[in-house]
Amino acid sequence: MTSDEIRRKYLEFFEKRGHKIIPPAPLVLANDPTTLFTSSGMQPLVPFLSGETHPSGFKRLADSQPSLRLEDIDEVGDNRHTTFFEMLGNWSLGDYFKKEQLSWFYEFLTTELGLDKNRLWVSVFSAESGSAVGGEGKTNVPSDTESLAIWKGLGIPENRICFYGVKKNWWSRSGEPKNMPEGEIGGPDSEVFYEFPEVKHDLKYGKTCHPNCDCGRFLEIGNSVFIQYQKQADGSLKELPQKNVDFGGGLERLAAASNNVPDIFQTDLFSPVINKLEKISAKNYSKDSLASRQMRIICDHLKACLMIANEGVFPSNKTQGYVLRRMLRRILMAAKKLGLNVTGFPFEEILFEIAVIYKDVFPELIDNAKDISLVFSGEAGRFEKSLNLGIKELEKAKTIDAKTAFYVFESFGLPYEVVEEIAKDKGVEISKKEFDSEMEKHQRLSKGGAERIFRGGLADQSYEVTKYHTATHLLHQALRQVLAKSVRQEGSNITAERLRFDFNWNEKLTPEQLKQVQDLVNSVIDRNLPVVCEVMDKDQALKSGALGFFREKYQDRVKVYTITDPSTSSGPPFSREICGGPHVGMTGELGRFKIIKQEAVAKGIRRIKAILEK
Repeated sequence: MTSDEIRRKYLEFFEKRGHKIIPPAPLVLANDPTTLFTSSGMQPLVPFLSGETHPSGFKRLADSQPSLRLEDIDEVGDNRHTTFFEMLGNWSLGDYFKKEQLSWFYEFLTTELGLDKNRLWVSVFSAESGSAVGGEGKTNVPSDTESLAIWKGLGIPENRICFYGVKKNWWSRSGEPKNMPEGEIGGPDSEVFYEFPEVKHDLKYGKTCHPNCDCGRFLEIGNSVFIQYQKQADGSLKELPQKNVDFGGGLERLAAASNNVPDIFQTDLFSPVINKLEKISAKNYSKDSLASRQMRIICDHLKACLMIANEGVFPSNKTQGYVLRRMLRRILMAAKKLGLNVTGFPFEEILFEIAVIYKDVFPELIDNAKDISLVFSGEAGRFEKSLNLGIKELEKAKTIDAKTAFYVFESFGLPYEVVEEIAKDKGVEISKKEFDSEMEKHQRLSKGGAERIFRGGLADQSYEVTKYHTATHLLHQALRQVLAKSVRQEGSNITAERLRFDFNWNEKLTPEQLKQVQDLVNSVIDRNLPVVCEVMDKDQALKSGALGFFREKYQDRVKVYTITDPSTSSGPPFSREICGGPHVGMTGELGRFKIIKQEAVAKGIRRIKAILEK
C-alpha cells in the first residue's frame, strides 16, 4: 500500500465519522514566537484543547500535519527515526473519548490497512511504581483500567498489553506530572506497536524485549492521548470538565507496517532517494551497514531541509536558518563518509526525487527544487572553506587532545576521524572516550536550551512569555506610527526574560525615535486597554484592517487580536493583527516597557530588544 493511499484512507475514515478535515499548519508558523517549527498536529490546536471553540465550529477534527522534531536528531541513521515526518491526527474537543478512539484506530489498522491483529501490541498507563518496564513513580491518578478493558474487548490478549508509568505513557507539555506547572493539562496515553517477529532482539538492549525496546523488533505506529487532568496549586491532578482526545500516528511508520518492512527507509516515502544515493555512491544500502546509516541521514535531513527552505527559510546563524545550516552540514559530512565530493554534491538530482514523492500534497516543490538546490550548493561551498580552516587551525595547534578535537568539530565541522588522522601524523593519540565525553557535555547544555523551544514547540507558553508576546503587538504598531506605515515584522524571538523584534528599516533609529516608540507603548499599557480576540474568515480579517504579513500561511479561519480604547471606540484601534500566539487580557498586565538595544540584522532589517519591568 502506498503512503498516498494510507493518508487518503485515514482522512476519509475519520471524515465519515463526523470529523472536519482541517488544512495542515505551515512547518514554520506565522507570527508565533514560541516555536521554531510545527512538531505535531496537536501543536496549533492547544488553545482548543484548553477550551476555546475551534474556528470551524467542529468538536471532531482530523488532518495530516507535516512536522519537524529535533530531539532525536542523533538517533537518525537507524531504521525508524527521522526529523521530518507527517503526523496523521484526529482530535475530540470534549466530544468522544476512550471507547470510540481506541475502537476506531483498531478498526482503521485492521480493516482499512489490513494489518495482522496478531502482531499488534498496546501499552496503557499504570500508576504503580515498578509495574513493568518503565513504571516510574506514583501519582494521584489511577491506572488506566478503562483503556485496558477496551483493548481486551477488542480482542487484544493480556500478554500483548503492557503497562508503563509516567515516563512512557503520560503526556503533558512539560512531561511527567511532577514537572507540570499549575494550570497545565495532560493525561495518560495508550500506544499501539507493530511487531516484526523476524527481527531478532539485540541483547545490548537488555535480556528481554518489550514494545518500548530500542532493538527494532517493535515499531510504535500510533498514540492516543487522553487529556483529562489539570495540575492544581497543591500539586495534585484534577479531572477536567472537558475531556479531550489527541491522536497522532506517523505516516512513515504506518507505511512500514502496512508493507511489512521494519525499515521505514524502504517505503515509497524514501526508497527513490535511497536508490539514487546507491547509484551516486556505488554503495549497497542493504549490504553495507555503514553506508546505509549515511544514506538514511542524507535522505531524512535533505527532505527536512527542502521542506524548511520551501517556506522561505535560508541558511543563517539564527533560529530556523541555523537549524537548516546545521542539518545541511550533517548531510555533507554523511556524503563525505560515502566518498562523495562536498562541493559537487548533486543537490538538484536528489531534491527532485523528493519533490516527486510529494507531488500530490506539495506540488510546488517540483518548481522550487531547482532554486533551492542552488542555495544548498552555495552553502556546500562555504562549508568546504570552513573545513579547510578547521584543518589549518588543527595543524598549527601545539597539542591535540580531546578538547581541541571537539573545538574544531564544533567550530569548523571537522569530524573526529579527520582530527584523529592529523593527530596520528603528529604522533599523538586522541582518546575517543574523552572526545565523546566533551560531546555529551555539549549536548546536555544545548539540549537543555533546545528542549525549551523544540519540545512540542510549546514548552515556553508561560505567563511571562505571554506578556512579552502581547508587547510585540504594541511595539509593532508603535514603530509603524513613529517611523512609517510600511514597517512590518520580519521575525521575533521571545523568552520569559526579554523580547527580540525584527522589522524592515534601512537606518539606525535615533534616540528620539526610540524614546517615542517606548513612550507610546507605555501609554497604551498605562491605559490598561482590553486585548480582544475574534475568529473570522481570513479575507474578512484582512478587509477589516488586521495586519497580516504571512497571508499564504494562514488558514481560512483566523484569530484576530484587537487592542482598542472602549472610550474612543468610534476611532481606529491602536493595534489589530492576525495572530495565533498567546496574549494577556489587559495591557495593564505588562508592566513597564523598556528598550535596551537596537542593532542591524541584515541589509534593510533592524532588531529591537526590550524588557518588561515590574
